[in-house]
Amino acid sequence: MLPTLRAGDRLLVSYRRGPRVGDVVVARFADGTVAVKRAAERRTTRAGAPGWWLLSDNAGAGVDSRHRGVVADGDVRAVTVARIWPRPRLLARAPVRD
Repeated sequence: MLPTLRAGDRLLVSYRRGPRVGDVVVARFADGTVAVKRAAERRTTRAGAPGWWLLSDNAGAGVDSRHRGVVADGDVRAVTVARIWPRPRLLARAPVRD
């Protein structure tokens, strides 16, 4: 699958909206890295807290939950709404497939 976004894209995000399966989200991994990934499914962290399994749209070129593990709910910071630059377009929720 081709990536939905490219380096340098500018995004409009919502900090109020809760993520749902298929949304593109902004999240902080445990090592402090902030990334834009797709919310694939709900899972629990090693500590038993609720969290998200996040995947790259381009599995061969990205670091995601397969490498870093489940991301806690509190570390999913925002849900993307649209790409506003270079060509504006809404980001639709997509079905997630492995």
